[in-house]
Amino acid sequence: MTLDKGRPGEEYTVAALSLPQAVEHRLEALGMTLGTKVSVLENKSRGILVLKVRGTRFALGRGITTKIEVL
Repeated sequence: MTLDKGRPGEEYTVAALSLPQAVEHRLEALGMTLGTKVSVLENKSRGILVLKVRGTRFALGRGITTKIEVL
């Protein structure tokens, strides 16, 4: 499934990133690499997901989260 369908309070593992190279490199710099555990903190109705990755909280828009496959 894709990360945009993640439910708050659940933890997922990043399986694939299908993003433009610049965006993918930025996420990797923030610690989101293949196999990383990602916790969904909030899934807001306007399309923004608040995530916790390796102890850091950040928000991603729906355009990015629909292209991140998780298990």
